[in-house]
Amino acid sequence: MAIKPVRILGIDTSLRSTGVGIIEAKGSELRAVAYGRIRNKPGEPHSKCLENIFDSITSLIKEHAPDCAAIEGAFFAKNAKTAMVLGQARGAAITACARQGLDITEHSPRKVKQSVVGSGSAQKDQVAKMVVRLLNLDEPPQEDAADALAIAICHHHQLSLPEELRAKRI
Repeated sequence: MAIKPVRILGIDTSLRSTGVGIIEAKGSELRAVAYGRIRNKPGEPHSKCLENIFDSITSLIKEHAPDCAAIEGAFFAKNAKTAMVLGQARGAAITACARQGLDITEHSPRKVKQSVVGSGSAQKDQVAKMVVRLLNLDEPPQEDAADALAIAICHHHQLSLPEELRAKRI
């Protein structure tokens, strides 16, 4: 029986530069389908930024038809305002996925690094290098896009685990 490919949308949220990446996995073979950043101008009102994140992710889903989505879990932020803004951006991204009927799973930054590099304390450049290697890319993607692809790769690895060991859907 042929293995059915699965498409996974990875999202690394931030208000000004949300990374997005879609991978297709067929067994252990991975390839990048699409990746990039959703950019918002520094002076843009938050409401417009959130709308842009929502609309851009919705368009990406409609264009590339991923089977599921994975998003980086919230991290500890010392600044409450920063945490709130990040939460709003995550909410826009999660809502876009939910409105398109995708299951959404959250993965901690540490789990993503562990899954892709082998160390939960890996640096961003190490993650980007492994993303290039695992997806056989010609050049490193922009930082936020590399993180989004890493989140999608992490989710692919989670899919091979028994249900009780997988990350929880949100």
